[in-house]
Amino acid sequence: MVSVACHNLDFGRTARLDFGPCGCSSNATAAAAVNRFSVKNAAAEGVLRNARRKLLCRRRGTGRCRVYSTKTPEAFLSADGPPSVLEVTEEPKGLRSMSDILEVVSEDLLTLNKNLQSIVGSENPVLMSAAEQIFGAGGKRMRPALVFLVSRATAELASLGELTKEHRRLAEIIEMIHTASLIHDDVLDESDMRRGKETVHQMYGTRVAVLAGDFMFAQSSWYLANLENIEVIKLISQVIKDFASGEIKQASSLFDCDVQLDEYLIKSYYKTASLMAASAKGAAIFSGVHGDICEQMYQYGKNLGLSFQVVDDILDFTQSADQLGKPAGSDLSKGNLTAPVIFALEKESKLRDVIESEFCETGSLDEAIEIVKASGGIERARELAREIAERAVENLECLPESSFRSALEQVVNYNLERIT
Repeated sequence: MVSVACHNLDFGRTARLDFGPCGCSSNATAAAAVNRFSVKNAAAEGVLRNARRKLLCRRRGTGRCRVYSTKTPEAFLSADGPPSVLEVTEEPKGLRSMSDILEVVSEDLLTLNKNLQSIVGSENPVLMSAAEQIFGAGGKRMRPALVFLVSRATAELASLGELTKEHRRLAEIIEMIHTASLIHDDVLDESDMRRGKETVHQMYGTRVAVLAGDFMFAQSSWYLANLENIEVIKLISQVIKDFASGEIKQASSLFDCDVQLDEYLIKSYYKTASLMAASAKGAAIFSGVHGDICEQMYQYGKNLGLSFQVVDDILDFTQSADQLGKPAGSDLSKGNLTAPVIFALEKESKLRDVIESEFCETGSLDEAIEIVKASGGIERARELAREIAERAVENLECLPESSFRSALEQVVNYNLERIT
């Protein structure tokens, strides 16, 4: 187990990552993201601190995280073998594939794939072509699958015989929003590859890529408004805002070795967990179940999303470029310091020097990656992912036993198997 104390954050076996529900006012986004950890001001403080830091030439030694382990060194070093990957053709050996796990909603996903082109629209062939490039780039349609799984699991509670048209439209909107965010992410990150294929801006240029992302955000907003459910409209609209907040937070903390773990978790909530949380809660709302169950579904999606992001950040260090579909260590090379790095910085002062040089010397990036691996940062990040995942499974206890609840549990476990 890993325990971490950063500002007012205390992550241990008895502490919980309790992010509040989405749909709050624009001035309380961070508070909506975190309540029990009392780090609602961390995002703003991080932005201001980093702005001052840039002006003062990256001052050192302020407010660093304290990280300690309640395990023995021997226990930490007994990590399992190399991880497997989620979104490539080769599935982890000896495990159910993600396709198998999602088999219970396979018909729903087939219908979704057929409807995506029509919901995107065909007014502009260039934008359609750009959208098709990323829609066709692979992936497991994880987010709309969550919508369908939660929809069917909660529909049983509400005695619904079949999914509503609102359930299906929500899944389509969620996939469009996710796709739009990927297009914009690739532009901001200057990524050349996405799941082993050229990115939209590589194929069509930055201008078209930005317009394609904007177009899909706009189309999803239009269909969202036509759902005529104010609670869901507020919920999903907040997600789009969260994406921008996450990008701003990330851009303001590049190469910042004083970044705190709680700030990393808030950024991960904005960029990944917010959409998963809203997907799950929106599905439950359309099933008409009790508000407490809707909130548990929100917490499930949030915890799954956070665990998913931590796992992805681990894989950035442990997998090859072929497996990742992008260069290994790409986040670190751009100054985006993730959980393994934050943990490693607490043990290796040399890592700070290498990062703050912004890898200006040949071989310095490879050196930083090796320091992260040797310092135990990856093992501690694994433990963080596992503890958050445990919370996600607990959030499902309000649901009746069914193949859909089982699949939701298996999605959590599958994500963890990528790093074991």
